[in-house]
Amino acid sequence: MPHKRQILDPAGFNPKAVLPFSLRLKDFDAAMQDVYDFFFDVNKSLIEKGLHRLDDMLRPAAMSGLLSDMLTASMAKHSRALVENKYFNGHPDLIVQGRYPNNSVAAGKDGVEIKSTRKKGGAVDTHGGRDQWMCVFVYQTDHKTEPAQDREPMKFTEVYLGEVKASEFRNNPRGALGTKTATLGAAGIQKLRLNWVYKAH
Repeated sequence: MPHKRQILDPAGFNPKAVLPFSLRLKDFDAAMQDVYDFFFDVNKSLIEKGLHRLDDMLRPAAMSGLLSDMLTASMAKHSRALVENKYFNGHPDLIVQGRYPNNSVAAGKDGVEIKSTRKKGGAVDTHGGRDQWMCVFVYQTDHKTEPAQDREPMKFTEVYLGEVKASEFRNNPRGALGTKTATLGAAGIQKLRLNWVYKAH
């Protein structure tokens, strides 16, 4: 089977979604398509060399991190009012242009935090609960189809965007390495899911 280029479902976007900071549905469309095009180009080159696809080489955490970084950069490129936060590991990932000195802030409120996960419904771990606009891109990858050259390309299945509060997060038990994380509780995740931006059919 020839290597396929993934495409978005035009009917999957929610025209009733509440979008802050002058965001548009086409900004999400363009950002996800940028990621699809990148994976198509990179995987085409890898497959031609007899190597594994990028999807198969990356561990889940690394894949989610890469997608979050790529989506942040692309959303900043396409949106009218948001830019990348230049502060290393600053929060949120996207901030309002000109709101903070040098477009850099350790912990700001005016912007959108970008997350990606393979968990359906958008329940994603964070480093701590806080008041924020949070956008979660849900994706799926095919690691089972054989032969591997017939596997489906990475696909975005859901996108959620919601204004959530610190009180709506629940703290998770510390892992073996003592890493503290927080996840939206039932009320918070329901709020996030009500304002869905994209769902693939």
